[in-house]
Order: sequence, then structure tokens, then C-alpha cells
Amino acid sequence: MIGYVIYALQRLQVTWDRFVLGLGNAGQFLDRLFPPHILQADTMAKGLLESLEVAVLASFIGIVLSIPLGVLGARNLMPWWITLPVRFFVALCRSFHPMIVAIVFVKAVGFGAMAGILTLAVASMGFIGKLFTEAIEEISTKQVEAIRATGASFISVLTYGVLPQVLSRFAGFATYQVDSNLRNSTMVGIVGAGGIGGTLFSAFQRFDYDFVCAMVLAIVAMIVLGEALARLIRRLLGIDAKSGDE
Repeated sequence: MIGYVIYALQRLQVTWDRFVLGLGNAGQFLDRLFPPHILQADTMAKGLLESLEVAVLASFIGIVLSIPLGVLGARNLMPWWITLPVRFFVALCRSFHPMIVAIVFVKAVGFGAMAGILTLAVASMGFIGKLFTEAIEEISTKQVEAIRATGASFISVLTYGVLPQVLSRFAGFATYQVDSNLRNSTMVGIVGAGGIGGTLFSAFQRFDYDFVCAMVLAIVAMIVLGEALARLIRRLLGIDAKSGDE
């Protein structure tokens, strides 16, 4: 492995001189970023609002669709001929970077927020679907078997035997995915999938680096506020950081 790392560094021309030169270029770039200046306030506000809308809508769609995917993919609830294709679909949703998926949807439905919503919905299904499936497979079977012994229907088993054991974890997964989609919604816009990413990329092309700095600071502020809101929601639901991580 060490030998291959040395070989790869040489082949890719990763040298210390290029790194030092990059530090100098980065310093010049940072000098041009400050002080931040808002050149197009309406455009920036519209882009931020669109990114927020894309993140919320995509999270809602992805979370709603992840619930049946999680149930159908759980091997302790479903036979293998159901779990196998569902798990393959969830893995497929998780296999590609959102930027790649965004390019596909931009080609399919055109430029705009719809492509971003579909992209992040797919990413949400891949992430939450996998975690929700694993959470269901780790539940205690005693409660499920007790409810089945009463002759209850499958829906009743899910409602009273499965969901109470995974609800807090699922809520933690959902709030984290909303926060993740909020970050990704600013990125997929670079390829035309809506949000402030398109405005940010245009400012880079025009060399308006002070405007770029203003947008970056606004994006950071939006993400920090979103994370604070997610923590507040978890606290109100009684989900602490420890249970969310578990």
C-alpha cells in the first residue's frame, strides 16, 4: 500500500512545489474575497429561499418514501424475495453522488428546482432507507411476537410492535437528513438544479469574488440556523444526541 501511494503521487504529479504554489494562489484568492459585498441582493435572497424550499420538499418526499422502503427491506419482517430488490434499489440510490444524479435529472426535467428536489429525494431515500432498515432489524422480537400471538394484522404489528421501538431513531435520522439536504441544495444548483448554487457559480465566472464571499457567508448562516432548529426539534421530541447517534 505504501508503495502504491508513492507511485500514485508520482503519476498524478502531486508535488510539494505545486502545493506551495497553491498556497500562494489561495492567499491571493482570499484577498479578493474580502470584504464581502452584496451586488445583487434580490438574486441572492431568491437563491437562498429556493435552496431552502428544495431542501424541505426533497426531505419530505424522501422521508415519506423511506418508511415503506425501510419496512420492505427489513429481513426480520419480509421474505428474501422482497427484501433483495428493495435493498438493491436503496443501494442504487446511495451509489451515486448527488451532483451526478442532479446532472441526470437536469437532462430529464430541465433546469430548475424540480431537478434539485428529485435529486435530493433520491439521496434521502438512499440514506434514510438504509438506516431505517437497519433500525428495524435491530428491534426486539419479543414485542412483535407478542402482538402476532394475539392474531393482529401486519399493519397492527407495525403500528404497535415495530414503530414504537424505532420512532425516536427515525426522527433523528429525518432531522439529520433535512440538515444534509440543506447543505446539498446549495451544491446541486451549480449544475442547474435550482437554489443559490447557480448564482454562486455565475459570480465565480464573473470574478465577483466579493459577492461570492457574501453568498458563502449567507449559506453558512442558513446552515447553522438549520442545524440549530434541528437540534431544537430533537430536544422537543426527547431525542438526545446519544440516542440519535445510536
